[in-house]
Amino acid sequence: MIQVAHSWNAKLYNDKHAFVYDYGKSLIELLAPKSNERILDLGCGSGELTFDISGLAKTVVGLDKSPEMIAKAKYNFPSINFEVGDAANFKVEEKFDAIFSNAALHWVVQYKAAIANMYRALRTGGRIVVEFGGKNNIQTISDALRESLSKRGYEKQAKTTLWYFPSIGEYASKLEAAGFEVVFAQSYDRPTELVDSHTGIVDWIMMFGSSFFDGVNNEDIAEISKEVQDKVKPELYRDGKWYADYKRIRVVARKK
Repeated sequence: MIQVAHSWNAKLYNDKHAFVYDYGKSLIELLAPKSNERILDLGCGSGELTFDISGLAKTVVGLDKSPEMIAKAKYNFPSINFEVGDAANFKVEEKFDAIFSNAALHWVVQYKAAIANMYRALRTGGRIVVEFGGKNNIQTISDALRESLSKRGYEKQAKTTLWYFPSIGEYASKLEAAGFEVVFAQSYDRPTELVDSHTGIVDWIMMFGSSFFDGVNNEDIAEISKEVQDKVKPELYRDGKWYADYKRIRVVARKK
């Protein structure tokens, strides 16, 4: 399966999608960093959670595939080591006690390679603490987007594979097959309020779904985005606010 390239707008991410790292703060509690630990924040984005971890652990390294996000992270938190790297093929010289990943692993469609890399990057007894999109995550939005693209003849774009959204059972079994021991697994719905009450879904699409528009003309992009927002309104708009239909999984696993 080929990973579709996705460009990140760090300013739009911070201005209108800060919920990504705000929700991740509770995952740090599950990580429970220790003062003597070396921790990798895999898919660190613009580094807010990496910074929070840095105050609790001995060492933290932030890794993200997006040069734009890493540049933002380095600017905001210059005392932390941030590196550009891909979860599917990164290498480390010194192994980690823990790997933390919030809202990132669903972007890695080569999930088996990512699991193998995490396993190799940990010391024996080390742990992963991860949360990302699970089965049927944002399905209301993505189904409407694919339908609008297809209707206009953008069949290739409509079939874009941008994310990996496994069930909790599927992901746990993949981890176990790689040698991990799964010690905690949770699946839950998390309807997520979007910032702008007028263009919430349009903003979400432009931030997280823009890769669907590769080869789509600008006029159609604007029209499709607005059409999708109108389509999903009965399900995702209530009490004057837009919500994305997020479904998440959280997993803690140890390297045997």
